[in-house]
Amino acid sequence: MAFLWTTITVKNMEESLKFYQEIVGLPLNTRFQAGPGMEISFLGDDATQVELICSENAGTINIGSEISLGFAVESLDEKIAFLQQQGIALHSGPFAPNPHTKYFFIQDPNGLKIQFVEKA
Repeated sequence: MAFLWTTITVKNMEESLKFYQEIVGLPLNTRFQAGPGMEISFLGDDATQVELICSENAGTINIGSEISLGFAVESLDEKIAFLQQQGIALHSGPFAPNPHTKYFFIQDPNGLKIQFVEKA
């Protein structure tokens, strides 16, 4: 069995694509209309992807407060500096639960927590 993707319902496709491409660094794989008033995009460069769904009929979007997506970075300090240049505030952290792992959280445009992790 292989994990294929995580689906996120978003309020604004353009805003979310910009975030996941420019801030997280995921390439856009495919983007298409999925019927009247619905658009789907897939991002990522390996077997596991992020799927964004934007629908005019979505209503209120409820993002779980205890759910996060984690992404590896080479340097936590460089990522924090980049985010500061982009005007993106840290949600929480940085944390170092052991000598080999450091991480922090930000939020995507829909309120989903995004975790950036540096492993030594």
